[in-house]
Amino acid sequence: MPGLGGIGMPELLIVLVIIIIVFGVGKLPEIGGALGKGIREFRSAQEGLGEETKTAEDKQEEKEEVKES
Repeated sequence: MPGLGGIGMPELLIVLVIIIIVFGVGKLPEIGGALGKGIREFRSAQEGLGEETKTAEDKQEEKEEVKES
């Protein structure tokens, strides 16, 4: 699979088997849900950070414009 950094199907299967052994089949949906929630929160925080940066840049530009006037 391209884009996985050299991880092939056999490696993914080994990782899956280890996860099943460690956590058990019953916990997999719970772990998957928590992982998905964490990824969503990370993305929303990342978007929020971009907005804060744009706002700070806009304020800086306004200050520079006022000083030039």
